[in-house]
Amino acid sequence: MSVHCMAKYFLDSEARALLMRLAQLRPFSLTMPMVPSAAISHAAQNAIENHMIIVHTKLRSSVDKFIQWLQSPEGRNAPAEEAQRRFCTLKLSFNNVLTHFDIFADVISQRSEHGTGVWIAGLDNLATDALQLPGNFFKPPPVVCYVDRGIGAAIRRVKTRLPGGSENPVAIIRVPRERLVGYGIASSLVHEVGHQASALLDLVNSIKPELQERQLRAGPEKFAWMLFERWISEILADFWSVAKVGITASMGLIGVVSLPRVFVFRLDTEDPHPMPFLRVMISCAIGQAMYPHPQWTQLAALWSAMYPFSGLEQDKIKIIKTIQAQIPDLVKILLNHCPKTLMGHSLRSIMEVEQRRPEKLMYYFYSWKSMPHRMREVSPTLAFAVIGQARTSGKLTAEIESKILSNMLTYWAANSAVPTSDNYNKKIIYSKLLIGEQL
Repeated sequence: MSVHCMAKYFLDSEARALLMRLAQLRPFSLTMPMVPSAAISHAAQNAIENHMIIVHTKLRSSVDKFIQWLQSPEGRNAPAEEAQRRFCTLKLSFNNVLTHFDIFADVISQRSEHGTGVWIAGLDNLATDALQLPGNFFKPPPVVCYVDRGIGAAIRRVKTRLPGGSENPVAIIRVPRERLVGYGIASSLVHEVGHQASALLDLVNSIKPELQERQLRAGPEKFAWMLFERWISEILADFWSVAKVGITASMGLIGVVSLPRVFVFRLDTEDPHPMPFLRVMISCAIGQAMYPHPQWTQLAALWSAMYPFSGLEQDKIKIIKTIQAQIPDLVKILLNHCPKTLMGHSLRSIMEVEQRRPEKLMYYFYSWKSMPHRMREVSPTLAFAVIGQARTSGKLTAEIESKILSNMLTYWAANSAVPTSDNYNKKIIYSKLLIGEQL
C-alpha cells in the first residue's frame, strides 16, 4: 500500500473512531445521578440538552461529510497534507464538544453529593430569584450553580461564547465551597447574578457615558472617575447584591476581600475589580443610600479600623482619599441611572427597597421567632437578607444561622422538585424540615 493510500485509510479509520467516541456522550437526562430535589430545573436541562444535540449533530454531520470526501474522487486524489488538515479541524471541533460536555457535567455531577447536591439546587432557586425584577424588562435565562475551591465566585453568562464559538444556553455560576453554608454564599452568588442582569439590561454601556462626562468636567479628581469607569462592571454587580440582600452583601464582600494589607490597598489601573479597601466603602455607600441606617457607617468604620492607613505612603493615602471623596457622587449617579432598557425607570426604583430596609428585615426576623413557618412564604433573597441582617445585628449566632440556611436551601430544592399541585406530598416533606425552630 502506498503512503498516499495509507494516509487516507488511517484518517478514514480515525474519523470513524471519532464518531464512536462521540456516540458515547449520552444525554444528561440518562446519566444524572442525583435525587429529584437536587436536579437542575427543567428549563436549564432542556436548554443544555438542546445545545448538546445541536453541537453533536453538527459535528457528526461534519465527520460524515469528511468520510464521504475521503471516498470521493476529489478526496482520493487530494494530497495527504490536505486530508490531514481537514481532519485536524474536525478533531478540534470534537474537543470543543467535549469541553462543552465537561462544563455542564461539572454542574450536574456534583448534584450526587449527599447534602451538598440538594444545597446546590437550593442555590439555583436563590440565583433565579435574584434575577427577577418587577416588570418585563428581560426574559430571565435558566441559571444553574456548582461549587468549587477558592474564595471567589464567577459566572459564565448566558449567550457568551463557549469554546468553538457557540453560545452558552444557560447562566452557570461557580460559588466557593468555603462559603457553604452562611450568608456569605448569598453575597457572592447574587453579585454574580448582578453581572448577568447587567448584561441583559446593557447597564455597563448605558452608564459609561455619564462617567465619561464626569471625567470631562472633573479637576484633580479626574483620576477617580477614570477608575470608576474601569470598575463599573464590578460596581454594578455589587449594587445588585446590596439591593437584593442588604447588608448581607457588604458583610459577605468583607469576607472575600479580607486579605493581607498589601492586597487590600493594591491599586491596579488595569484590574476591573476596585481596590478592595475602596470596594467595601462603595458597597457601604450604596447600602446607606438605598437603606439609610447607622449600620453602614459603623461597618465602614469597622473596615477602616481593620485596615488603617498607617504605614501607607502619603501619595497612596492622598489617592485613596481623593477617590473616596467621589464615592457619594458615584452612588448618586448609579441609583438614579435610567437606562433605555428600563423604559424610564431608575435602577433604584426597580428594586424592592421597602422590603429590604433594616427595620423591616428585623420585623420579619422577630415575627419568625414565634411563627418560623412564615419563613417559607418569602422569596429566597429576602430570606437571606433577613438572616444576614439578624446575624449582623447580633441576634443570631453563626451556628444557628448555618442550620437555618441549610434547611432553607433544602426546602427550596424540595419545593421545586414536587409539583405545585401536590400539596399533600409537600406537607409530608416539609414537616420533616425543622426550619427556623431555634430562632
